[in-house]
Amino acid sequence: MPRRVPILVACYNHSHMQHDSASLKVESLAEAVLTASRVLVGISARSLADVSEDVTLAQYRTLVVLQARGPQSLQQLADELQVVPSTATRMCDRLVRKELVRRETPPDNRREVALGITKRGTEIVNAVTKRRRAEIRGIVENMTEARRADLVVALQEFSRAAGETPDDEWFLGWT
Repeated sequence: MPRRVPILVACYNHSHMQHDSASLKVESLAEAVLTASRVLVGISARSLADVSEDVTLAQYRTLVVLQARGPQSLQQLADELQVVPSTATRMCDRLVRKELVRRETPPDNRREVALGITKRGTEIVNAVTKRRRAEIRGIVENMTEARRADLVVALQEFSRAAGETPDDEWFLGWT
């Protein structure tokens, strides 16, 4: 059975150069992924712009982490966002004022503060995700069935390589 070429590789080969899949350079694939990421960033920006709350992309990312991972200490959140704790503090201060994040003191450790997403914050994440999903679905519907299957495999592998947890497995990381 011939080896299936991931969709990102196949699309780049077909539309740009006639390369044997074995000789495709990593740089060419990185360029194809970069182009696709511009599409996804555009979708993200449009879906976030529709939110009635004034939420920046960085704030939205914070909400997503809190929804996905559950309540976090400030240090855990800063680590997850890959920012210094003072940046995470300022971000959370803004989100608390907007009533999208809440601070709680765990009963077993009164010196620690846990940050969690509020109902309004969850509603924003769900609304933005719904808009993103609809726009992505529209793009994917323009692809052939075979390319869709290849894309699923390629993106799952790409996500695993980046250390990203699939949506349906996020709850496994909750404490």
